[in-house]
Amino acid sequence: MHYKGVEILQLIPQRKPFVMVDALEVGEESTTAESLTGTSCTTSLSVRLDNFFMQPSGEMSESGLIEHIAQSASALAGHVAIQQGAVNPPVGMIAEVKHFACQRRPRANEQITTTVTMGFSFGSMTLCHGKSCIGNETICEVDLKIFVK
Repeated sequence: MHYKGVEILQLIPQRKPFVMVDALEVGEESTTAESLTGTSCTTSLSVRLDNFFMQPSGEMSESGLIEHIAQSASALAGHVAIQQGAVNPPVGMIAEVKHFACQRRPRANEQITTTVTMGFSFGSMTLCHGKSCIGNETICEVDLKIFVK
């Protein structure tokens, strides 16, 4: 199953201009970089100059990278929820950011590939780890605590 463009909006509660995930491919038959298995997923985002988090320097802000990783986790949660019969994706928010390490910020016209791994959940809180790359270069990693309504 492939989610891209308008379909990705079925998985996340965000709407333009705050949509920070372009694509998510679901399934073991996937031959592309975007795939999903159980508690982890890989998403992509093409960085454009009109992105809400772009700086005058032509680079995305660090907060944009964190939001992209959080929305990647949201896409995974949305996919799982819809597979379980939900009509709308769950709504969550970042409750804590830990261990954020940014080697560099992405520039316009680059494509970010992000892997998110969901960890321990307790009640409405879920821990996740995200790692974003451009090609084979890791550009950032972060641990997030996400509160889901």
